[in-house]
Amino acid sequence: MLRGLKAKIGINLGVFFLFAMLAIHFVITLTVQTLLVRTESDRARALGALFIARLEDLPLWGEHLPNPQSLAGLRLLFDQTAASCLVIQDGRGREISFGEGRCLGPAKQLCRERLAAGGAGPPGIRPLGQTFAVFGMQPEHLGVSAAAETKTGERLALALLFPLTPLYHGLRSLEPLVLCFILLNAGLFSVIAVYRIFKITLQPLGRLARRAEEYNEEEGAELFAVRKEDNELKRLSSALNGLLRRLAAEKAKLRQTVVSLEAANAELRRAQSEILRAEKLASVGRLSAGIAHEIGNPIGIVTGYLELLKENGLAESERRDCLERASREIERINAIIRQLLEISRPSPEGTGEVSVHAILAELAEVLRLQPFLGHLRIATDLAAARDRVRADGAQLRQVFLNLAINAADAVSARGPGARGVLAIQTADLPPAAGEGGEGRLQISFRDDGVGIPEEQIPCIFDPFFTTKEPGKGTGLGLAVSYMIVARAGGRMEVESTPGSGTCLRVVLPLARCGNGWGKEA
Repeated sequence: MLRGLKAKIGINLGVFFLFAMLAIHFVITLTVQTLLVRTESDRARALGALFIARLEDLPLWGEHLPNPQSLAGLRLLFDQTAASCLVIQDGRGREISFGEGRCLGPAKQLCRERLAAGGAGPPGIRPLGQTFAVFGMQPEHLGVSAAAETKTGERLALALLFPLTPLYHGLRSLEPLVLCFILLNAGLFSVIAVYRIFKITLQPLGRLARRAEEYNEEEGAELFAVRKEDNELKRLSSALNGLLRRLAAEKAKLRQTVVSLEAANAELRRAQSEILRAEKLASVGRLSAGIAHEIGNPIGIVTGYLELLKENGLAESERRDCLERASREIERINAIIRQLLEISRPSPEGTGEVSVHAILAELAEVLRLQPFLGHLRIATDLAAARDRVRADGAQLRQVFLNLAINAADAVSARGPGARGVLAIQTADLPPAAGEGGEGRLQISFRDDGVGIPEEQIPCIFDPFFTTKEPGKGTGLGLAVSYMIVARAGGRMEVESTPGSGTCLRVVLPLARCGNGWGKEA
């Protein structure tokens, strides 16, 4: 990590130094260029004044032609100035010129303008033309113009053009050397800066990183330590150590909280198991009371047959008939007891794939044998195409048993001798909106009992809430059922009309694969 950081710092510093030096070079080059042009301007002005002084004393023209001696003197002086061209004009249109043909036009224009202005004066400077310098376009020539009067009274105008191109070329010729020097300095300064930054900042950070990688809780809370001279890093170290101490304290508190939550969760699971067992025992108690009466009749019949068998005068065929009848009654008792044990057996912890139709069919057979449900006709319509869900089968059986007992009590509440119907139905439902899965299974328990007042419907799933008379209900049946269904990923719904009956629905998500059952249990 530090190597990557070192490389990034080096690259950024190199780029920064490079741009900084290029900016300085740009400013310095422009400044030097301006100073050189200014120096050239002063030189051009001085040379212009020198020419004017010579012209005032020099006879330029004879009667018709330029004076040869004056021309030779002017040529010699022109060659020593390094000017591009020289033009001299008088008021009668006569002209003397030296130099390149390309620059003679601008020089003649300067002379004409100077003659038109009239009078004498110091030489004037004007930039002329455009050419590429070092950075951008600059004047190509410096034009010097001046006017004078000879001793004979003639008015003269002079124009000198000095090239700036050699100046620009000299500056441009230095650019490769300057750029190499800038690159060398940028690289050297970057290396030095990275080395210093590494010693001052990155090296202490590396020590902190190694300490963090090697840290274990047994070492204590003082993890980060740097030298006193590290200044801000020492403050960072102190802040990190303080943070570590606070994290250690919070971690200890978190451990205590987790331990407390685990203990509370275990206690809650024990309480839930006790509630489930208590409600199950209450339901089984109701069934046992009815089964005790149901078993009494077969036992009386068996006892009568046994008394008959003690008599000596029975024929062999009659004796066998008594034994067969007694055996059938004992089988009947055995079937009732097995069904009771099936319902009341402890449910193992765990969830598996179970058939809801199988549970409902088995439960319907048991309920039809109960004397206290004799006033209730049980009708099943198991129409769902798929009935397999992931849940605890024994707990689902408890839920359905609670709903059936509540329906029987609701019908009995209509009055003595009241008879009713409990319709148990299943149906397929599509997946809930926004959810995937294999669809849902709806199980309905509909009775024609007294119904539930509208203001009590929101409370029926609350623990210990009951509409039954004292001693006839624990108030936990629907609360426990709701908890079991919610744990299986489903929900319970209620619909009731006072005086007409109640419909309780259990909606459960289907397992990935299931099978269909017949419509009659």
